[in-house]
Amino acid sequence: MSYEVSAKEQDAPGSITVRRMDAYEREIRDEVAALLVEGFFPKLAYFTKNRRKLALAFRDGIRADMFYVAELDGAVVGMLGCSSDTRRALVADKTLLRRSLGFLMGSVAYAALKGSFNAPLHYGDGNGYVEWVATAERARGRGVSTALFRHVMDRPEYGSLTLEVLDFNENAFRLYRKLGFVEYDRKAARGMERQMFKERILMRWDKD
Repeated sequence: MSYEVSAKEQDAPGSITVRRMDAYEREIRDEVAALLVEGFFPKLAYFTKNRRKLALAFRDGIRADMFYVAELDGAVVGMLGCSSDTRRALVADKTLLRRSLGFLMGSVAYAALKGSFNAPLHYGDGNGYVEWVATAERARGRGVSTALFRHVMDRPEYGSLTLEVLDFNENAFRLYRKLGFVEYDRKAARGMERQMFKERILMRWDKD
């Protein structure tokens, strides 16, 4: 499952710098976890509305070698997770969820998230699966998402990128098309998902 926030980005990166999370000399895991919670709070708030607890619940499940981070004037303002064929960029850990959210809610969260967070994707070797794209509210419209995508698209290990976008997220859909992603399939919402959206739009970008 792909997660994205609405992105209405411009083509003016300015002083934005992007690098993989594990390339930082300073520890930025708390900053990335806080941004993750900021970007996806409406989806995560079911488990708790306490943002600090949510950040702690997911902090150590972030794989630093699979997350790319954007900085603007020295502050972390954007992130992009890129999962591989068999490894996910963010993993739901039962122990961490129970420790941060309490035994009962942590167990509920793990049961609800393990399928979407932890399951292998089987999109093929050399394909990156883009998820967890978020821009800090104070930096939206500054080209943060564009800079993140272009950085990942330039990396030699990715011959193609795949992502999903929900049908109501028109801003993100337009951004992905502008970056060269092409729609190749749609999946109808199932169960309670129908209350939020009708379709998942699958998109792909190929380097060659």
